[in-house]
Amino acid sequence: MSDDLRKIFAGARVRHLRQSHKMTQAEFARRLGISTSYLNQIENNHRSLSASVILALFNGFDFDLSDLALDESGKIAVDLGEILSDPVFADTRIQPQELKIATSNTPNMVRAFLGLYQVYQKTREQLGQLDTTLSATESATTPIPYEEVRDYFHYKDNYIDELDREAEAFARTLMASDKQRYVLLADYLNDAHGIRVVETKSAAAAGTIRRYDPVTQTLHLSATSSPATNLFQMAYQVGLLEQGALIEKLLDEAGFHSRSAREVCRMTFANYFAGAVVLPYSEFREAAAETRHDLDRLAFRFDASREQVCHRLSMLQRPGNKGVPFYFLRIDRAGNITKRHSATSLQFTRFGGSCPLWNIHAAFESQGEILRQLASTPDGLRYVCLAFSKTIRSADFRKASRKFAIGLGCEAKYASQLVYADDLHVSNAERFEPIGTGCRICERSNCAHRSVPPLARDITVDHHARNIVPFEVE
Repeated sequence: MSDDLRKIFAGARVRHLRQSHKMTQAEFARRLGISTSYLNQIENNHRSLSASVILALFNGFDFDLSDLALDESGKIAVDLGEILSDPVFADTRIQPQELKIATSNTPNMVRAFLGLYQVYQKTREQLGQLDTTLSATESATTPIPYEEVRDYFHYKDNYIDELDREAEAFARTLMASDKQRYVLLADYLNDAHGIRVVETKSAAAAGTIRRYDPVTQTLHLSATSSPATNLFQMAYQVGLLEQGALIEKLLDEAGFHSRSAREVCRMTFANYFAGAVVLPYSEFREAAAETRHDLDRLAFRFDASREQVCHRLSMLQRPGNKGVPFYFLRIDRAGNITKRHSATSLQFTRFGGSCPLWNIHAAFESQGEILRQLASTPDGLRYVCLAFSKTIRSADFRKASRKFAIGLGCEAKYASQLVYADDLHVSNAERFEPIGTGCRICERSNCAHRSVPPLARDITVDHHARNIVPFEVE
């Protein structure tokens, strides 16, 4: 990878740090041991951060170095780059450095552009369905609720500090006993709220995972769900009952465009609380480090599922106590991403499929076995990728089971902290398989698995020869 790709531009963050300390550029530059003109160039992203400047920021201002790999502006740049690959921008060539400057210097303007594109995308889809009754209503110009909530958590690094700490405090109080967590939570709901927890086959037959009856104060759980699922659902109910005020405050601060998005996020906040109760932050982070992120050992220790463990690992972003930055995603057999988050530089496409060379697609054939892959992305970064399948069976022969593949991974520089990487020879570059995010935005020109050309590149067709891919990327 070239040095240019590894340069770190953090002008907006450095400027914000200086302003938060109420210092002039001259004062701040003096503390860093650089000239005022050099600092001015850094803040305007005309110069990258040198090693000496990074060290001075860390020593003098407790600058969080772990965020430099991909701060919020980096994530926005990924989203912006993908949107600009839409054919509507085919005549506009944007260089990567232009994306960095735009997202670092004018992040609010870029967010407004992303919002405008979402409105355009939704309107285009509606026109594509020949909806002749389309009117200029508010619902036609607001983001899709699920996408708006996903974006909210995406830019929060999937970590909500107040809610996470409340869940951790509750778990610490509740789990002081030696009883099983399932019994403790069921007893707590009964003692604190008068709610009786029952597992019923009728709920399973109706396809219900959880149903609360406020009249009889009974929480019905499916008898066919795993103990991990039912433990999670009880913690979810506690979140709704006891964290209502905090959840309302967080919803007000989020400022969603529609009531639907607000209600989706209310559910997501309750899910977040439940996950943080089952897997309390500090205890779980310490256990993850101790077991070197052994998914099955962690699942057994915390009465959780593998998927819950993977999801929680991607959420360990508490300032001052961060875990290894992981990406996490779940896909169905059609390749639809049903859950996603990345604390790494690897971001997922919003439109179109993902790279077929990624091991997550092979996981459906693995019968639950954890697959391992060393992969490199077009930006030169290298990853250790894990994937496994999950089947949620139905209690009715006539209803198809739900099958998913779960993906989890981190940069190869953290391989020593992964039990799965001990025999993978991560120091050998030839062991890494080249993958991309998705064909539409992948810059690799010689991939035999390419399904469509990259939208930002021209192609040529040789009418005298036919290769595996029927065109060449210029």
